[in-house]
Order: sequence, then C-alpha cells, then structure tokens
Amino acid sequence: MLFTPTKIPQVIIVEPKVFGDERGYFFESFRKDIFDQEIPGVNFVQDNESLSMRGVLRGLHYQLPPMAQSKLVRVVQGRVLDVVVDIRRSSPYFGQHVAVELSQENKCQLFIPKGFAHGFIVLSQKALFQYKVDNYYSREHDRGILFHDPDLGIDWILKQQEIVVSGKDAENPLLKNADVFD
Repeated sequence: MLFTPTKIPQVIIVEPKVFGDERGYFFESFRKDIFDQEIPGVNFVQDNESLSMRGVLRGLHYQLPPMAQSKLVRVVQGRVLDVVVDIRRSSPYFGQHVAVELSQENKCQLFIPKGFAHGFIVLSQKALFQYKVDNYYSREHDRGILFHDPDLGIDWILKQQEIVVSGKDAENPLLKNADVFD
C-alpha cells in the first residue's frame, strides 16, 4: 500500500497494490499491521456502506467529541468526488478542503482523521461507497456544514440543478456558524 499525504497532511490517500491478470484482480483493501505503521492509533470499530445515484451529495458530515470519528473511505462501484474540510479552529488549514476522486477504477481510499467534515457527490450513474469508522454513530454529536458554503469554495463538479441532497443536509449551517473542533 502507498500512503500519500494531501495538501492537508493529515488527510491521506491510500493506494493499494493491485494484482491483476486475465481472470480479474486481487488487492488488500485494509491490513491493520501496515495501516498502523503509517497511521498509528486508529482502531476501526464499524464498517458502513451506502448506495447512491448520480448527483446525490452526502455531507458535509462529522461528529463532535467525545464521539468524533476517523474514517477510511472507498468506492467499490462507480465514481465519486470525495471532499474533506478541516474544521479544527487551531489548524493552519482551518476552512480549507481536499477533493479527491475515488472510483472502482483507481481503487484509492481516503483516510480522514477526527476534526474534519466529510462529504461526497456521485459522478457515475450510481456508486457503492464503503467506509470504516473508529467510533460509533451518535445522533447527539452528529453535525454538518452546508455543502455549498461560499467561504469553502468547493467545486462539486456537477451543476447545482443536478445535485440531490437530503432535507437535513440542505439545512446545515455555514462553517462560520457551525460547532467545530477547538
């Protein structure tokens, strides 16, 4: 596995070694001993999966302490633009974002540590999205930031009229009004 930091160094692209031939391919999508060498101290406790159609945007989501979550996300089928926003007020990257295309073709994963909001938009006809988390879901600690907050400057690639969000995500606050990490 290749671990490559992004412009926000704590957000890391994880690229597997893929072994393929005429029969298909094989790769290790997660291996704890290798992961621990590169990103120590993360203990994943749950795997999640979602299926979404083209234009569906999920996010920007996060949980506050003590239920904050680190995530390792990947696309099994389809293609998404995955976006991570630094919401650690003390960080020099506060309010900045990283956008990475994840797809069944590139098989890349993205590690998102605690202190970041996360979202993705489906660019293919549909996408099967899987992710590991290191803490359980807590409705009480669940928060979000409005995906089209102008201060974030995120290019979601699709036109506004093509984007489909939940009622909850449409009501998320701007970053400047959100509960964030100190």
